Amino acid sequence: MGFLSLVCVLFFFLEVKVYCQYEAYQWDEDYDQETDDNYQTEFQLHENVDYGVPSYQHPLGCASECFCPVNFPSSMYCDNRKLKSIPHIPVHIQQLYLQFNEIEAVTANSFINATYLKEINLSHNKIKSQKIDYGVFAKLSNLLQLHLEHNNLEEFPFPLPQSLERLLLGYNNISSLHTNAMDGLINLTMLDLCYNRLHDSMFKENLLAKMENLMQLNLCHNRLESMPPGLPSSLMYLSLENNSISSIPKSYFNALPKLHALRMSHNKLQDIPSNIFNLSNLVELNIGHNKLKQAFYIPRNLEHLYLENNEIENVNVTVMCPSTDPLHQHHLTYLRVDQNKLKEPINPYIFFCFPHIHSIYYGEQRSTNGQTIQMKTQVFGRFQEDDDSTDHDPDGTLESQEHGETEEHFDPHYYEI
Repeated sequence: MGFLSLVCVLFFFLEVKVYCQYEAYQWDEDYDQETDDNYQTEFQLHENVDYGVPSYQHPLGCASECFCPVNFPSSMYCDNRKLKSIPHIPVHIQQLYLQFNEIEAVTANSFINATYLKEINLSHNKIKSQKIDYGVFAKLSNLLQLHLEHNNLEEFPFPLPQSLERLLLGYNNISSLHTNAMDGLINLTMLDLCYNRLHDSMFKENLLAKMENLMQLNLCHNRLESMPPGLPSSLMYLSLENNSISSIPKSYFNALPKLHALRMSHNKLQDIPSNIFNLSNLVELNIGHNKLKQAFYIPRNLEHLYLENNEIENVNVTVMCPSTDPLHQHHLTYLRVDQNKLKEPINPYIFFCFPHIHSIYYGEQRSTNGQTIQMKTQVFGRFQEDDDSTDHDPDGTLESQEHGETEEHFDPHYYEI
């Protein structure tokens, strides 16, 4: 009995101690609970689950001259490192950036292991056509985008892989084109050849028609004297600025029903058919800096029209808009006609024919005696009510600023598709 009594006494004191500790915890109002080490984040990554992001258990080899981000393990950045040759490329690399270097050649061994390459950027280097080994790009069956702009190419690179979708060759010295250069490029959607030495004889064989999925073609700043023939019907954006084109065949655009934007500024256009731009999908038309003397028909969906720096003395609104239809209104919103020979504003009927127009930018007009005439920008009254700022702009300064922003909004020869 003595032993049991001792046990009961010990149990009694132990219970009181535990109880007192509990009471002390309850009354400690300033206690800050410690962070649970097993706290689970809102989003957890678990093994054997595919989240669409490639992961590697061990870091793969990266060229010592380059940088391979952990977050983008399929990309290798070797740009702006004064490289004179293409470094070793690991087999898993898909995006390769080599721009702004001093690379002069692309050899057969350059991409021997990189069979998964999807994008190669070799722009801003010193590559010449004869320094590109034959077929070095054609072996890359997964290649989608190839940048070779700002180099010293004299010829269009050939052959190229059938998988290619975007090819940028601007700012080179390309003056020759192999007869079969476009063969197999059925998936190409964008081709940039601006700032080269292309002339009409290069397109006599309707080479461009072979690219049946081409949507954007840039041929600005070349030596063309006529419209390039045989363009694919899939074309949506055509850039022909800064050439020497003087005329457009009457039915030229009949084969381009999807054309969305056309840029032909800085050419030698004079007399063109009044119905030449009757394209149902045309939204932007830039034919400034030519020698046009009269207006032409404006298609219903056209929104931006640039006619600056021509020889226009009078704008015939009836030619631009032969009839009005309340159910099928014209969509023209902006018209630029500065640096022409207008003596007075366009007939106010233009606002009824184009009810969505918000401004006509006149700027300076050239007179016959060589002097300039400053004409005020016309702003449609409905938009003046919507925007109080125009009420405080009697000199049209605001519209001039808006006009400047409009020009900056459009890249000189690139479009976003």
